[in-house]
Amino acid sequence: MTLVTSSDNSRLIIEAIKTHTAQVCVVGLGYVGLPMALAFAEAGFLVHGFDVDPRKAESLHAGKSYITDVTDDQLQRCIASGKFQATSNPDILGIVDVILICVPTPLSKSKDPDMTAILSATSAMSARVRSGQLIVLESTTYPGTTEEILLPALSQSGLTIGVDFFLAFSPERIDPGNINFSIKTITKVVGGVTSVCTEVATLFYQQAIEKVVPVSSPSVAETSKLLENTFRSVNIGLANEMALICERLGINVWEVIGAAATKPFGFMPHYPGPGIGGHCIPLDPHYLSWKARLSGYEPKFISLASEINSAMPSHVVDLVVHALNDQTRSVRGSQILVLGAAYKPNISDYRESPSLEIIEMLHHQGAEVSYSDPHVPSLEVGDMSLISVELTDDVVSGADCVLIVTHHSLFDFEAIIRNAKCVVDTRNVTRKFSGSEKIYFL
Repeated sequence: MTLVTSSDNSRLIIEAIKTHTAQVCVVGLGYVGLPMALAFAEAGFLVHGFDVDPRKAESLHAGKSYITDVTDDQLQRCIASGKFQATSNPDILGIVDVILICVPTPLSKSKDPDMTAILSATSAMSARVRSGQLIVLESTTYPGTTEEILLPALSQSGLTIGVDFFLAFSPERIDPGNINFSIKTITKVVGGVTSVCTEVATLFYQQAIEKVVPVSSPSVAETSKLLENTFRSVNIGLANEMALICERLGINVWEVIGAAATKPFGFMPHYPGPGIGGHCIPLDPHYLSWKARLSGYEPKFISLASEINSAMPSHVVDLVVHALNDQTRSVRGSQILVLGAAYKPNISDYRESPSLEIIEMLHHQGAEVSYSDPHVPSLEVGDMSLISVELTDDVVSGADCVLIVTHHSLFDFEAIIRNAKCVVDTRNVTRKFSGSEKIYFL
């Protein structure tokens, strides 16, 4: 590897990365950080997982994974190899050679970026940064974060960027529950503050990830992640609006999308649903919109898509009300069974899940709401504490309406249709039973 500029520090970190003698610290051991930590441990690096929550470190020390995509066996193998250990002691940040920041970046109540976790991690690093370290921010954030927040704080140490230490942004792209793509097979985008920073960070990721694509700056890398998920948000918004239009026209929107998808070019199918969930799609467009407004531009297109998607839970509640009306029942006092609390199938993550809003709205309308989700044993929704019920024939037949929000593969939809009084299907998973008049589709 030929560096555009070189220094003793760059040569030392390059050599440590190539020989896998560089020690790594992953800050934040959630859905992104823990799989990333184990990927580099499996590549032969000594990896320290750091999280401010001591319960996570305790669980990991016991060989117990709390992440869907990380099995206990995988975790225990990495621990047994001596290549992975977890800690809640921030002093590890001053010892390691590479730091990957994978902390959460939620939105505030006003839909502005909440940078609390990034600021906390930056503060901890700036107090301990030393010569020769590579620091990479992976948390999704607005364009400019790496150079506007991390760089000034770390530079206060007197160290020179690109000479003494190396800073880059590389957006996480993990897709929980996706068996076709993993940390190792998803292409990694990397943008460093200087050319040397980019080259050092690219080399590091190449040790564990199949394909790494360098870009010209952290801002480009930051914006690319926001574009990816804004693209999905906008297209899901279009699909949701098509569903609303087709409902009024008496047309099957799923058949429309299937027909359009037969075109071999120029069309990429997206599908309607009860709302959008997870940590990325509901949040990332707001990060981009917020930054755009700061620059004096109002992103109307992005805002409209978010408005449509945010209205879908209310539409789903209206469908339930309609289904109950056909049974001459009021929503007040009705037994409604919600299937699925996670935001997508076959995972336990329910962050921003539309199920939460739907359950709360039905509860406020007087319904007696229960839910079943084999991956989410309990929920706190508003002022309610709910426990997942076992999905038996009696539970299904006892409900006045069964609402399918998340289509887990463990659900027996044929048995559900057979036993339910009526079903509202927001995921089109019961279409083959559509001869039944008791099924209502989104």
